[in-house]
Amino acid sequence: MHVEYLLVDGYNIIHAWEDLKIIAEGSLESARDKLVDIMSNYQGFKKIKVIVVFDAHKVKGSIGKIYQHQNIMVVFTKEAETADHYIEKIAHDIGCLYRVRVATSDALEQIIILGRGATRVSARELYDEVNLMENTIRQQYIEKQSAKKNALETFLDPKVADWMEKLRRQK
Repeated sequence: MHVEYLLVDGYNIIHAWEDLKIIAEGSLESARDKLVDIMSNYQGFKKIKVIVVFDAHKVKGSIGKIYQHQNIMVVFTKEAETADHYIEKIAHDIGCLYRVRVATSDALEQIIILGRGATRVSARELYDEVNLMENTIRQQYIEKQSAKKNALETFLDPKVADWMEKLRRQK
């Protein structure tokens, strides 16, 4: 099995996606939570490992924080460490062992991570991938519901369906 990692520059994506940018104007924490939920669904659908990285380099005294949220890893960098730096380090460390993609629209970061053996995904490309995933899931759900509605018992009078069920159980 080929393991793939997606490293996500959290704030870069939040500020690049219009719906998350609007949420961030009211609450940055809500925008982070929404992005993490979206990436969790994406990870489950794509069967890859996702790491979402948020800058905390301007937060005085921040020692950093790494935690598991559902099925993805969420990282808050420590003081004086940018998300870009953390992503570069991880891409370098695991880039020779695994396929690594980095989601960011930071042009300089894209050039650096290419040199680390990773491939880049722009914020727009990731947005399109997420929308495709959501549409695929929605379509699968609709098809599953349609299949349920086409069952014979959905077209029968309930009394007839009960009578047929009793006959079936007698055998």
